[in-house]
Amino acid sequence: MNLKWKIGDCTITRIREIEYPEFSDVIPAATPDVVKQVPWLFPHFVTPEGALSLSIHMLVIETPNNKLVVDTCIGNERDRNPFEVMHMLQTSFMDDFKAAGFKTEEIDYVLCTHLHLDHVGWNTYKKDGKWVPTFPNASYLWGKGDQEFWGNLPKDSGEDFIDIQNRVWADSIQPILDAGLAKPIDGPGDVCTNVRLIPTPGHTPGHCSVLIESKGETAMITGDFIHHPIQFWDAGLVSPFDVDNDAAVATRRRVFKEYADTPTLIIGTHFAGPTAGRLVRDGDTYKFDV
Repeated sequence: MNLKWKIGDCTITRIREIEYPEFSDVIPAATPDVVKQVPWLFPHFVTPEGALSLSIHMLVIETPNNKLVVDTCIGNERDRNPFEVMHMLQTSFMDDFKAAGFKTEEIDYVLCTHLHLDHVGWNTYKKDGKWVPTFPNASYLWGKGDQEFWGNLPKDSGEDFIDIQNRVWADSIQPILDAGLAKPIDGPGDVCTNVRLIPTPGHTPGHCSVLIESKGETAMITGDFIHHPIQFWDAGLVSPFDVDNDAAVATRRRVFKEYADTPTLIIGTHFAGPTAGRLVRDGDTYKFDV
């Protein structure tokens, strides 16, 4: 099911690729006993048994002048072995994208909050056996720090995640570079009227989040500086997928302090269920109000 939100004159649409009802490996310390200490997580963000739920989705931003997509999910026909839950997918995602009224050739910007496998897959698609840009008229923006980091991984490392990310680079990043569509950015910056990027490092070196501002209203698309709403309750719950856990925790604490009890709509890049809500203070911690 697609979801939509209005921010002033802008519209944000969620197009889901796949949902994992149980994906607790993303935050190993968030065991069912811990989850059950946080009643507001039920029923949207966890299973009745207390396992973390995770969604993989793209967010399409329509401003009065531009169309943008944020994070392009996993993609079909990708060799992600041995990560079986994301290996060789065959979903209806691009059909769903088009059914929502969007055309690939009309997208002006592709914003990748970072360059992990589940955020860049539909950057490309396979045509005549070759990976080519899905959005041929778009500028693809991502952090310079991520490009430098993921573009210089050791080859044949013997580490599964590094080997997967090398394949991700080959099928989802290098074709964009070869086509001259990549626009790496360094630090905060405006993308277009109503949309800008802010640095939220830790999960990856060049990680960015996206701010949408129109007519006094604001929304933030998180990316993976936060994976799951339970991290609002405890910013110190870390993920093995973070490059720098300490920096990721510091980023969460800084952002939570800045945006709590404000009207900003927080749209979680991996939040299941309603996906969006407001961050509110709850005693010494925070909760996600949907």
